[in-house]
Amino acid sequence: MSINWFPGHMHKARKEIAEVMPQVDIIIEMLDARIPYSSENPLVSQLRKDTPCIKVLNKADLADPSRTELWVQHLEQERGIRALPTNQQEPQAIKRLLDLCEQLLPERNLALKGARAMIMGIPNVGKSTFINILAGRTIAKTGNEAGVTKSQQRIKLEQNVVLTDTPGFLWPKLSPASCGYRLAITGAIKDTAFDYADIALFAADFLLEHYPQALRQRYALDELPQQGLELMDCIGAKRGCMRKGGVVDLQKAGTILIGDLRTGQLGPLTLETPGMIAEECQLAEQEAAAKAKEKAEREKIRQQRAKKKYR
Repeated sequence: MSINWFPGHMHKARKEIAEVMPQVDIIIEMLDARIPYSSENPLVSQLRKDTPCIKVLNKADLADPSRTELWVQHLEQERGIRALPTNQQEPQAIKRLLDLCEQLLPERNLALKGARAMIMGIPNVGKSTFINILAGRTIAKTGNEAGVTKSQQRIKLEQNVVLTDTPGFLWPKLSPASCGYRLAITGAIKDTAFDYADIALFAADFLLEHYPQALRQRYALDELPQQGLELMDCIGAKRGCMRKGGVVDLQKAGTILIGDLRTGQLGPLTLETPGMIAEECQLAEQEAAAKAKEKAEREKIRQQRAKKKYR
């Protein structure tokens, strides 16, 4: 199953950001520390070009610390990029961002000439709460759902930085396909755009491989099942998610698993690593090349048949 969500206001947001980009001195891109690659919008790198960028790995308290460090090192390999893990429980760490703005603009005396910053990110990554902490007052509307911010606004911050807030937006086609699943699992995609049982099975398989102890503790499992579907059955049986005939309701069991993951009840975890993503991207490129070749061969056959027909 392919998961995509690109409503009209996201297309509008992308166009508005492209128009303002030439006036921006520094970009702040909000990522989800649990899925740094999947939450990194490829359109941002296309739009920013050489503009300095701070990649904020938000919700770091919900992420695996060792994997967060791997991602910081990986992201900072790119020129003009700094990575900053943050969470809402440590406002002082969030305010370090203003110091990073100065460091990335060494030739600019912010006391004399302020910096124009733009903050961007996927939906429900915590951007509005982050802005309110930076500003020291409630400015941006917050909500635990995707797509709360719908229009741009400018906010005056300390250290002579003017911040332009933008609506969260995704991109038209999520690739590799696993990115769509991770975005859905962490809440960046509207719940109406996917099936809970489907993404929960994806999450279950991943957790069995990477975080088995977290599952064992959370669901009091003496023995771990081998497959995601078996894990869903165990969760459903323990939590009373049963249908007539003694069959587990996968939709309800999936809702429980995803809810526990999103709220940190399974402990800190990260759903991807740089090495894992490199393998997935390579596989996606191979599959795309195979499909393109197959399409070209079908077109060649179609043209040959057309020539024979009209001879």
